[in-house]
Amino acid sequence: MAQAVGAPTADEECEDAVTAAAHHVYTAYPDTLATVLEAMDWHGYPALRAAGTGSYEPSAVAWLDGGVWLHHTLRLSERDGASDILTLVVPCTCGRGYIDIVLDGEEMLLEILNELRPTDGRSVHDAVSGDCRSVRPLAPLGAWR
Repeated sequence: MAQAVGAPTADEECEDAVTAAAHHVYTAYPDTLATVLEAMDWHGYPALRAAGTGSYEPSAVAWLDGGVWLHHTLRLSERDGASDILTLVVPCTCGRGYIDIVLDGEEMLLEILNELRPTDGRSVHDAVSGDCRSVRPLAPLGAWR
């Protein structure tokens, strides 16, 4: 019977990811994110399954403005079932990277936004820890440019 039903298509995974993200925001962030995001603001991505790297559940992202965006996915486990993981991704002040912050409710979101206010929504760069996962510029392509 399971084979007759088949696995969801990539489009179905994307739709489900958008639905899960919108539902989570509307229920867990009703006074903040739910007031500025609509379901159509989310863009879904299918599961990523690659040999040797494991697999990642379908996810959805929403652009907030100024280089800031949200990433939502479900973490599935046999013991706990499904749990929502909402991550705020903000650019670094160095201009070459991003940091990601897993959110745990509206209070945490408001605290983080207050911390980011002095830097216009950017994370302060820490060259020692390299916490922004800075992207190195590409080497010139020579004759190909």
